[in-house]
Amino acid sequence: MAEEENTSLLPMATEPKKRRAPKAPEFPILERRNWLIHLHYIRKDYETCKAIIKDQLQETHGMCEYAIYVQALILRLEGQIQQSLELFQSCSILNPTSPDNLKQVARSLFLLGKHKAAIEVYHEAGRLNDKDWEVNHNLGVCYSFIKDFKNAEERLNLALQLNKHDKTFMMLGKVHLLAGDTDKAIEVYKNAVEYCPENTDLLTTLGLLYLQLGKYQKAFEHLGNALTYDPNNYTAILAAGSMMQTHGDFDVAMNKYRVAAYSVPESPPLWNNIGMCFFGKKKYVAAISCLKRAHYLSPFDWKVLYNLGLVHLTMQQYASAFHFLSAATNLHPRLGELYMLLAVALTNLDDVENATRSYEQAVALDESNPLVNLNFAILLYNHGDKKAALEQYQEMERKVNLLKDSNTDFDPEIW
Repeated sequence: MAEEENTSLLPMATEPKKRRAPKAPEFPILERRNWLIHLHYIRKDYETCKAIIKDQLQETHGMCEYAIYVQALILRLEGQIQQSLELFQSCSILNPTSPDNLKQVARSLFLLGKHKAAIEVYHEAGRLNDKDWEVNHNLGVCYSFIKDFKNAEERLNLALQLNKHDKTFMMLGKVHLLAGDTDKAIEVYKNAVEYCPENTDLLTTLGLLYLQLGKYQKAFEHLGNALTYDPNNYTAILAAGSMMQTHGDFDVAMNKYRVAAYSVPESPPLWNNIGMCFFGKKKYVAAISCLKRAHYLSPFDWKVLYNLGLVHLTMQQYASAFHFLSAATNLHPRLGELYMLLAVALTNLDDVENATRSYEQAVALDESNPLVNLNFAILLYNHGDKKAALEQYQEMERKVNLLKDSNTDFDPEIW
């Protein structure tokens, strides 16, 4: 019995102890929900995100910087710029050493059109981090809006030294164009294409600049490269098509426009160009149909109205031509050629008095086009004013000689 008692007093076999899971580190109460706020924000689940932010701010008595920051971002996305500005300013008060907070304050000021105030805040952010590409780039943008092109150029060049970003190249080129220096803009875009050879926006912009300067070979090269990387690039297609159209390749241009019509079926410039392709092929009814579609899509585009007037004149529909040309002159009253075509329509409608006034206006506005003086001379001669007709004819001869001396292309049938 004693042995039994002794055995009963022996310690029982020890069971292996269960290992406890390590305790998760406790986040400060100010940051406890930051990860969840971030998760819903990047998922664009803004309603849930705002609900979590509300709870977080109630719990922290409005002292959580990250929650306020994300709430301000959401308000800005919803178009409430002033409210977002106030919240970003609160973030800057909570953390005055953060350049990100100041950059967001400046961004909101910029969106509100307060460019000078934005410049001051960006400068303050730059003092906290002088190697920030974004600060210098945005300063350049702000300076361009207040037309301080010198400082804009300086800041954008500083941004390019920090980061060869295509966005900065585009902006610097735009600043040079706004300042009227096309050559510098072309140099900037050429350098940009070297660093970003597959950027279709840069290639297209450079091609358009060469097109404006009449350098068709270089324009076609860069527009072709843009279409190689993006065959559906609407701007490049439209530019390349218009260039072919100018040189009389209407069928090739139409093939280009068909591609663009799939991606941008409601583009007024596209239908305008298609209409003028039909006009070049002497398919006038189809031309009017396409131009009227362009006019429906963009009723205040004077170029479409001009083309409609031109096609109706060609079809000898003078009343319709007068209707569209008079609308075009109301929208663009400084183009002499418009008044000349309007005078042609009025002449054929037997309104000699108003036709004469239109020709006088055309002569006053257009000092280089000899056709204005030629048509005016014909009108005056046909109605018995031979002296005035001779004066207009002599003026036409003077303009033609000037064009010949300057080697400018003009219609040889005039001479």
